[in-house]
Amino acid sequence: MARRAGLRPGWENQGMDAAILWRVAVVQVAAVAVLSLLLGLAFSHGFFEDWGWLVGPLAWMACAWLTARVVGLPETPVLVRAVLAGIPSLLFVLVGLHWLGAAVAVGVFAVLCARLPRPLAGDTP
Repeated sequence: MARRAGLRPGWENQGMDAAILWRVAVVQVAAVAVLSLLLGLAFSHGFFEDWGWLVGPLAWMACAWLTARVVGLPETPVLVRAVLAGIPSLLFVLVGLHWLGAAVAVGVFAVLCARLPRPLAGDTP
């Protein structure tokens, strides 16, 4: 397969990896659920009404960072993909469908991460 311009030596775009897609989706859903429960127990509903615009995206990015670490993906590209996946989620939040937006964001995030270039066999990142 021809090497794409801009990729580090030893890295190839091999299409979508279904195993990575499902691992990213499961880890991200688990991380978001656990963090949401912990934050919900720690803070009142009013806190989220006032600060949700900041806490939500920071929590999403923290979960994406953890997902990158657990799944073994490069952190910076994963965080960029988390930002991109958060954009459609924002549209759902604006119309009052926060958790549907989170589900859509997880799906978009998993697809984007499953298309990340991976090291060739025998190479290390």
